[in-house]
Amino acid sequence: MKTLSVFTLALLSCLACTHSTNQPAAEASPAEAVAGGGQSHVQDDESQKNIVQVAIASADHKTLVAALKAAEYVDALSNAGPFTVFAPTDEAFAKLPAGTVEDLVKPENKAKLREILEYHVYVGVIRENMLRDGMKLNQVNGKNVTLAKVSAKTTVNGANIVGVVPSSNGIIYVVDQVLLPPDK
Repeated sequence: MKTLSVFTLALLSCLACTHSTNQPAAEASPAEAVAGGGQSHVQDDESQKNIVQVAIASADHKTLVAALKAAEYVDALSNAGPFTVFAPTDEAFAKLPAGTVEDLVKPENKAKLREILEYHVYVGVIRENMLRDGMKLNQVNGKNVTLAKVSAKTTVNGANIVGVVPSSNGIIYVVDQVLLPPDK
């Protein structure tokens, strides 16, 4: 439950920042414009990229980025974290039934989209050397995922981990399936 509260507080803080000013003043200084724009508006071309910046730069995560934007979670995952994110590829989203993604990004389905995205995020960093067979992680939505590790192959809820990308605010495990939370 503590995991959910930390993420919720970070998310609420970010949402408050993003909604505090809808339009920056025409004469606003760069510092003023960034202050009202949330963490995702911080410009830094020298530091290691955060989770969202890595996803945006990836040719294989356009659908995930669109989903994060539709759910208004870009700023939340741009914050300090730390986070462990299981990031489905575009091919993973394409495996869902036709029309599923288009339906999820509709404003009226934001709560359902958020539930699915939160099932892909763990608050804390679980590095590769920490992964254990049968390990359970309590995700941001309060539900568990289970890792399986056999030899060099690691899966999360049956989805193959096909890549690992460190970021400034956590670690990204690229997965070949969208993780769908259990109904109960």
